[in-house]
Amino acid sequence: MAKKAGYKISANTVLRLMGELNLSSTVYSRHTSGYHSYKGHTGTINDNLLGQKFTATKPFSVMHTDVTQVKLTNNTWGYISAIMDEASREIVTIIITDRADRQQLALTIDDFALKIPIDAQPIMHSDQGWQYQHKDYQNAMKELRVTPSMSRKGNCHDNAPMESFFNLMKRECLYRTTIDNLEDLKQVATNYIVWYNTKRISMNKNGLTPVEYREQAVA
Repeated sequence: MAKKAGYKISANTVLRLMGELNLSSTVYSRHTSGYHSYKGHTGTINDNLLGQKFTATKPFSVMHTDVTQVKLTNNTWGYISAIMDEASREIVTIIITDRADRQQLALTIDDFALKIPIDAQPIMHSDQGWQYQHKDYQNAMKELRVTPSMSRKGNCHDNAPMESFFNLMKRECLYRTTIDNLEDLKQVATNYIVWYNTKRISMNKNGLTPVEYREQAVA
């Protein structure tokens, strides 16, 4: 924000001031998700086309997708399915349901189909979860002219951008809020995504928000 306002700022100065004020950052932590969708070789396993090289700069050229779970205070679970644009880090699709099932998969694909530009032919990287091996997903990717890519078995670092985002959302929002039920989760997560896409700046993107990056890249 200071950079956008025209002020020069030093990371070391910020760290020193945070120390003097006894402040600490809560925007990132290592991977802590307990949800695993891998159920063995149940369908198609695609090659890993990225090899942990997350260097996309053009929006809608490389996408990442995954599902994570959130424990609610009514002792049920909510499942968040999301699709991220690697270049801008914009969350293009988010679907929240009480089950990680074929219906959630269909809703995720349908929403993404509405968002993808007509001339785009991106890579879509996922883990080897059952839903991404499923013929419904594989056929949909083919129809959308999307090339599927998959992480190696049990290697979360192969899908680091998506894993990092889920950690970010939990640290900055979900773990700092009392979420009683699925409807609460939908509201809280949706509000966070709007803020993340349109307000939260990234120094890796020259102080731009994900939406600002996309808009500048396609201008």
